[in-house]
Amino acid sequence: MKKNRINNKKNENLVKTINKNIRSSTRKLTVILKGIVGKKIGLALRDLTFSNKRISNEIKKTISSAVANAENNFQYDIDKLIVKEAYCGKQIVMKRFRPRAKGRASPIKKPYSNLTIILSEMKKVEKHGTKS
Repeated sequence: MKKNRINNKKNENLVKTINKNIRSSTRKLTVILKGIVGKKIGLALRDLTFSNKRISNEIKKTISSAVANAENNFQYDIDKLIVKEAYCGKQIVMKRFRPRAKGRASPIKKPYSNLTIILSEMKKVEKHGTKS
């Protein structure tokens, strides 16, 4: 039997930005990305500014690019934007070799990553009165 697939895609206000070939491993990126998901743009940029990690500058540039796209291309309000998703994926791995003792060599792996950030507009939720 065939299953009827219904696409329940709501008309959400999403802005997607991809930064390719970031010179860092996915292990180092995911730790930072988990900390900014679900936050407002101002808070996320503030956290990245004061982060001690080297790669946080690249993430900050990607978020700034997504905000600029949202403002110029889609006319979204910057104050209502939040980070809906932030994830990374593997890219190429450069392989180099370092000379060691007794004529041997040990490998050095230099990984690259792709960074994807999806922003969305916060929806206003109506608060209901008390039940009593």
